[in-house]
Amino acid sequence: MLKTELRSLRAAFLVFVLASIAAAPASAFDINAGVNKESGPFDLFKFGFKAYKNGQKKDAVEAYRYAAEKGHTGSRWALANMYAYGDGVVQNDFEAFKIYSDIASQGVEPGSEDTGFFINALLSLAGYYREGIPGTPVKADLYQARQLYFQAASAFGVAEAQFRLARMMLAGEGGRTDVQQAKKWLNQARKSGHAGAMAVFGNILFDEGQTLRGLAFMTAALDRCGKKDCPWMQQMQEDAFSLSTENDRRNAVALAQSLERSGD
Repeated sequence: MLKTELRSLRAAFLVFVLASIAAAPASAFDINAGVNKESGPFDLFKFGFKAYKNGQKKDAVEAYRYAAEKGHTGSRWALANMYAYGDGVVQNDFEAFKIYSDIASQGVEPGSEDTGFFINALLSLAGYYREGIPGTPVKADLYQARQLYFQAASAFGVAEAQFRLARMMLAGEGGRTDVQQAKKWLNQARKSGHAGAMAVFGNILFDEGQTLRGLAFMTAALDRCGKKDCPWMQQMQEDAFSLSTENDRRNAVALAQSLERSGD
């Protein structure tokens, strides 16, 4: 799996984990007291998270494992991430894949506090299915990746899933090419503020002859892009600008500023 993809997913959910712990009652454990495997799963999870933040990753893994055995989804998720990164354990994508699969197979109840972990598992599995895991039974399966992105995009409205699903639809990966459906998903994702979706959506409009709006969306996307995405977005915009008139370029910049203000 691409580590940059998993890194962005883990970063997004770190805020979720911190918020969950901050809202919970004080831990029954002192961080130096060691792990009691008889403790409740959420106390073990909190202990593991604090141990991890203090650099005590061996203790964190032990606490997460005890909590995972008691059915704690957040601890399973944390363990999967550690295996995927080789963070405190020997790196093992197949072990991470198995844990994510376990989380995904259990499903989630509407409104459950585990929803974030479930969605993250879906996206992580989709990433593994896109690439496969060499030396394991997990082979590249674009159809399965596309289905997982569709589940996260449609059932949970996740902008990143909508963006990745649209890219697969445009490329005909895992199913037929469908530009109109791809546009629908890109439009939804860009309305949620997804810069990549905005850039690709704009590029499609440009190719369809909607020059001004296409250039404007690509330009507006550059103001929102993350460091790793800016280069390809900038190249896309520059390529389109090179095919446009000076008047169109000027008007597109003005329209991009209007889009930023209105949030359209």
